[in-house]
Amino acid sequence: MEPLKVVARLWERIEARDWDGVALLIAEDAVIEWPVSSERIVGRDNFIAVISDDDYADERSVEVLRILADGDLVVTEVEIPQDHVVYRAVSLWTVRDGQIAGAREYWTSPGQDPAPRWRAGFVEPLAETFPESMTAD
Repeated sequence: MEPLKVVARLWERIEARDWDGVALLIAEDAVIEWPVSSERIVGRDNFIAVISDDDYADERSVEVLRILADGDLVVTEVEIPQDHVVYRAVSLWTVRDGQIAGAREYWTSPGQDPAPRWRAGFVEPLAETFPESMTAD
């Protein structure tokens, strides 16, 4: 399966809470890095344990905002809303032999890092719209 389809299926399986299906898409020795929280998850079993934990994997929707591929590298931007906050992640996935071998994911929430006042004269509020060319079908 081509890398873009592997990662698209990963997000579908995560949203469906199909942990066995997710496991099939992750290499046994995969390394997933979360630089914002300074964490590295080594191995498929550890990744599944983290993302399937009840505190982490409640009934949330996953919306893929963008998905782009260049060879074995797939970049996604996803949004996961909760009652009190919206999480966003930009993820850089490395796919080899039809499985995810590694990733670096940057998780945050819009507005979490407020803009300093000194930039107000040089910037405008970000509009949350994306050109059609930036989204995948």
